[in-house]
Amino acid sequence: MTTVDLGWREGNRYTLLENGEAYFPAVRRAIDSATHEVLVETFILFDDKVGQALQQTLIAAARRGVSVDVLVDGYGSDELTDEFIGAMTESGVRFHIFDPRPRLLGIRTNVFRRMHRKTVAVDGRCALVGGINFSADHLPDFGPQAKQDYAVQVDGPLAADIADYARAALKRNAPRRWRRRAAASVPDGDGGGRLVVRDNQAHTTDIERYYRAGLRSAKHYVLIANAYFFPGYRLLRDLISAARRGVRVRLLLQGEPDVLVARLAASMLYDYLMSAGVEIFEYCKRPLHGKVACVDDDWCTIGSSNLDPLSLALNLEANVVARDTSLNRALRDSLDHLIEQDCKRVPMSPKPTRVLRRFWVGVVVFHFLRRFPAWAGALPAHKPKLQTIKPAAPGEGEAA
Repeated sequence: MTTVDLGWREGNRYTLLENGEAYFPAVRRAIDSATHEVLVETFILFDDKVGQALQQTLIAAARRGVSVDVLVDGYGSDELTDEFIGAMTESGVRFHIFDPRPRLLGIRTNVFRRMHRKTVAVDGRCALVGGINFSADHLPDFGPQAKQDYAVQVDGPLAADIADYARAALKRNAPRRWRRRAAASVPDGDGGGRLVVRDNQAHTTDIERYYRAGLRSAKHYVLIANAYFFPGYRLLRDLISAARRGVRVRLLLQGEPDVLVARLAASMLYDYLMSAGVEIFEYCKRPLHGKVACVDDDWCTIGSSNLDPLSLALNLEANVVARDTSLNRALRDSLDHLIEQDCKRVPMSPKPTRVLRRFWVGVVVFHFLRRFPAWAGALPAHKPKLQTIKPAAPGEGEAA
């Protein structure tokens, strides 16, 4: 039985990475320095200039004798060609696909329970965790639709936990037991942190619990930036409670969404939150894809989990929760800059509209949020497959 201890680890160094222009070079440097192991998990890997650069970096590592495993999601990365994958497997890269399923009449059918994590672990000493996929739309030269996003590089003991978890996720035939703590405790002191995951086994609510613990501990300040914001009623209640006890609570949400329904869903909650004193800002420069938060002067989280029903009740997610003043400051400064330069503050609606919207939220939306986890559990619960792509046999694919 494989046991992964996802405990609190002291003595880490953190580096905030903003957007692909910081993240992709950091990934390349980490993999280029690898001496024995590279583990990559990503929701999306595209055959574009970013994906091709990663492909070549991984091939080079495998050819110099490094053990390389790549796990992609069957929904997010379903357009990869045999040639793109084969170039890696033939060089020694082990390539895995989470829940691959053929399209039905051109429609992807593996919609629920996606492998949404974005992690890179190198030699158990360095790891990167965040919301950035391996695709060119995370670079500024992609244009107005380039995504605004974050990741964190972790150097220290926590990196070994991230590697252990990624490695165990590939042992699909081995019974697994994740050691679980009863409380979402975050000890004092710079450099501490832990990997917090959401899965469909033992860690179904861990990420939400850590967000809620951060909100309940807040004394002065909360700033959450999230791409898809439609959380459960308990987290909403903790946001309201923090604002009502005098904590300055700010939400940075999408103003130029890549998925229009995401903004519509979030806007249903605006008046309810603002009536309690929560400040809401919409980022209007380009799509916001980040999933980050900071509380007071040292608590922060960076990862793959949105605050919506898919991430909180169905997808496989991974966040780093850290207590570190320098990381908190760097993240807060970046988000403050976005608010000052590229956001508009959402005003309260006129009173008649507000009353109607509050009625809609109170009667319908909250009922949905309260019941959604149970409903989600009733969705088709097939056991996702993990397919490992084998290198082509000599001569396979050649013209007869």
